[in-house]
Amino acid sequence: MLTEIKLPSLGEGIESGDVLEILVSVGDVVKKDESLLEMETDKATVSIPSPFAGKILSITVTEGQTVPVGNVIATLEAVGAPAGPATAPVTAPVAPTPTPAPPPMPPAAVVELAPAPKAPSAEPTKVVAPTVVPAALKAIKPTLAPSDAGTPFGDDVIPAGPAIRRFAREVGVDLAELSGTGDGGRITREDVLSVVRHANQSARSVPTSIPAPSNLGVVTESPALTHAAPANKTSNLPGTPSTDSYGPTRVDPMTKIRKTIAAQMHKSWSSVPRVVNFDDADITELEAIRQASKDDYASRGIKLTSMPFLIKAVATALKHHPALNATIDIEKEQIIYKDYVNIGIAVDGEKGLVVPTLKNADKMSIPDIAYALSDLSSRVRNNNYAVSDLRGGTFTISNLGAIGGTYSTPVVNVPEVAILLVGRSRKMPIVMADDSIKPRLMMPLSLAYDHRLVDGATAARFLNDIIAYLEAPSRLLLAI
Repeated sequence: MLTEIKLPSLGEGIESGDVLEILVSVGDVVKKDESLLEMETDKATVSIPSPFAGKILSITVTEGQTVPVGNVIATLEAVGAPAGPATAPVTAPVAPTPTPAPPPMPPAAVVELAPAPKAPSAEPTKVVAPTVVPAALKAIKPTLAPSDAGTPFGDDVIPAGPAIRRFAREVGVDLAELSGTGDGGRITREDVLSVVRHANQSARSVPTSIPAPSNLGVVTESPALTHAAPANKTSNLPGTPSTDSYGPTRVDPMTKIRKTIAAQMHKSWSSVPRVVNFDDADITELEAIRQASKDDYASRGIKLTSMPFLIKAVATALKHHPALNATIDIEKEQIIYKDYVNIGIAVDGEKGLVVPTLKNADKMSIPDIAYALSDLSSRVRNNNYAVSDLRGGTFTISNLGAIGGTYSTPVVNVPEVAILLVGRSRKMPIVMADDSIKPRLMMPLSLAYDHRLVDGATAARFLNDIIAYLEAPSRLLLAI
């Protein structure tokens, strides 16, 4: 029975997606819910699973193609089902003519050296040594292409997101051979890299020159080993080779995610008259509380940072400053104040900046925020999130401190009207109330806001409230 597989709904308001990668080939046998394609929509990479188990008969899309929701992407025949109408009927069983099997070929990676007689020649003959691979590299099991015999992986579902699967394919690592070290046994990027590093270390131990047979007395280079570690690693760069008037270049088409980011940034820059306020919060006491609590969180698999405290402070302050938790409808000449607080957290994902949303952050405790934040960040970095995770934000926080730097001028994430950027906390000499000078841990804050709705005084009071909560953690813990 032939079954058409159509592109399912990719999220509310999404009418199409770009084919990022095709994960199967014609003739592959797939299981139910096994990934067939990876689609790129707005800021999300979505894996499209097979709704049935069976054999892939055709794939009707190509990588890079824009496919509307509801279009056929592949056809599938259930395993064990009768053949379709294209199969010619057979009236009587015919015994197949036995065909002698070809002699087994040696593995491509290992060549046995067999002496052969050479015809005499007036000129010395240059001898190319055979490719020899050390035992350490032979032990690394290569990734096998899927075939009609079964699916590319074992019977168990491999706990890895689309980004990790794609990365593993690019570097030639078989995920079925790995044990994940992430939460719940998930395979992380570091797990894949550890296999690659091991292979690289083994490759370095291979000599770059191999003596030819002693009767020839010639030392030659192994071509396979020479090309395995090229001095110029431009192949690792994105894009395809090209040139301009000044030299070589590489051209890479913009992904759908990058085009979405570019359009959003242009819209913000061209429509929002932005003003930025800079300030610092003394988080010395807050850091003492965090240090005292981080081991308890670590025992539950959560790394406690200062971000949950900052999110709670921002969410609480937004309830008292509705102008920063609103949007502007220019066409209808209206201001829409939000009675809910959804904090967007800017995360540096594999394909660019992604802003997943922490829903109803004002109603969450700091432990709840810590758990939710850890889950969101993990799913974004593994490309394992839904489009709905990126929608509904009312205010955005960008954490530059995780990378480095102090102050910046962030771009407002329209249609929101404000964004807070936090830099890396550092110790500074601060003059205290009694005129003494003490080292204090200071958190740099940069608040950018839409001056069409938010006045400077309103922004300053909002930032002062955030600082007050951070500097008095007891108020933050009791805030409702």
